[in-house]
Amino acid sequence: MSDAAIYAGTFDPLTLGHLDLVERAAHIFDRLILAVASSNRKKPLFSLEERVEMAKKVLKDHKNVEIDSFSGLLVDYAHEKGVHVVIRGLRAFSDFENEFQMALTNRQMAPDIETIFLMPKENFSYISSSAVREIVELGGDASSFVPQLVQKSLESKLKKF
Repeated sequence: MSDAAIYAGTFDPLTLGHLDLVERAAHIFDRLILAVASSNRKKPLFSLEERVEMAKKVLKDHKNVEIDSFSGLLVDYAHEKGVHVVIRGLRAFSDFENEFQMALTNRQMAPDIETIFLMPKENFSYISSSAVREIVELGGDASSFVPQLVQKSLESKLKKF
C-alpha cells in the first residue's frame, strides 16, 4: 500500500475543481504532492514559479500536501520522489479517452506506478483552466471557479496584455 501520491498538472490556473481533487486525495493518502508541470508545450499564462507560488498560498493550510514542480516525464518524477501512485482528474466523459491513453502509456513505461482517477464534485465537473482564462480575458468574473487569490492574479496578469 502506498502512503503517498502525486497529483500533477499545469494548474494554469489552479481551479476549485483542482482543489476539490486535492482535498479528496489528501484524505486518502498520508502525503500528497501537487506537482506543477513546466509544460512549455501548452504555453501557460503564468510562469512555473507563479503557479507554484499560487498553489503554495492557496494550499498552505493542507499540512499533508507538498507543492513541487517538475519537467519531463511524470513517471520519471514519480520514481525520483519514490511515489508509486498518480492521481488524475476526470471531469467529464470527454476527458476519459485522453487520460486512459496517458495512464496506459505511463504503465508501459513504468509498470510499478498506478494511476487512480478521481472525479470532482458535480458543481466543479465542467470547470477547466482554459475556460477560466477565457472568462477573465473577456472581462468576466471567474470568482466562482477559482480561489480569490487566483482570481486577483488572473485579473492582474491579464491587464498587462
